[in-house]
Amino acid sequence: MKIVDAQIHIWQRGKPSGLHRKVASFTAEEALREMAEAGVHAAVLHPPVSWDADANAYAVQAAAAYPERFAVMGQFPPRDPEQRHRIEGWRNQPGMLGLRWALLHPEEQTWLKDGSLDWLWPAAEREGLPIAMMGGLFLPEFRRIAEAHPKLKLVLDHCGLVRTGQDEAAFANLDELCALAALPNVAVKATGAPHYSTEDYPFRNIQDGLHRIFDAFGPKRFFWGTDITRMRCSYRECVTFFTEELPWLQGEDLEWVMGRGVCEWLGWDLNLD
Repeated sequence: MKIVDAQIHIWQRGKPSGLHRKVASFTAEEALREMAEAGVHAAVLHPPVSWDADANAYAVQAAAAYPERFAVMGQFPPRDPEQRHRIEGWRNQPGMLGLRWALLHPEEQTWLKDGSLDWLWPAAEREGLPIAMMGGLFLPEFRRIAEAHPKLKLVLDHCGLVRTGQDEAAFANLDELCALAALPNVAVKATGAPHYSTEDYPFRNIQDGLHRIFDAFGPKRFFWGTDITRMRCSYRECVTFFTEELPWLQGEDLEWVMGRGVCEWLGWDLNLD
């Protein structure tokens, strides 16, 4: 089974935010070495432009250099009218699969309500571009977009959970999250799951919650991944947490979750046999 990480960051400069490693750079080659040690075949790059303004171009460069190892969910300033034309032919860039804006900050989330992004959803829908967001921060708005644009594939980042919560608090909106599974154009990246537990590996107190999300979305819309530069456990433990510690995740379901699903959803024609 070839494993595909649904989200990692690489960068060449800047000061990483939040819990990310406080290193000046984390290059494509460094990522490949860590992936090899963990048994990960390929990864989807999410450019961290918040601290490296050139991260999008660097991710495309990495995907061009290592097309069997990297693909990209890129971004551009979505409120700049001068940038809107870029969405046409977006996937013509090497390795580019879609778009991702985290919208972490309250001032960014107001864009979902003030009309700033109203142009984006139909444009991406027409172009067949999946969009990933930290939708767990704004589940009602996320649902509204998904319902209004049923042909637009949307991805909830980081399990769709409460980003600032851990243990039980992380799953406070679990019912609302799982209800989104009724919309066939919504998927979940189960990235960064260990972050939501204050326990040590194998993070037993979040396993039942992850099981509920998996049951709701199914193996083809529930994508394993790490956001490895933010994890307090090893890359290999991020892998084995899913491949060895979740008794409800086995066989063909495991193959879909560990890579086949994200490749199919995003349209990455990667040979996983």
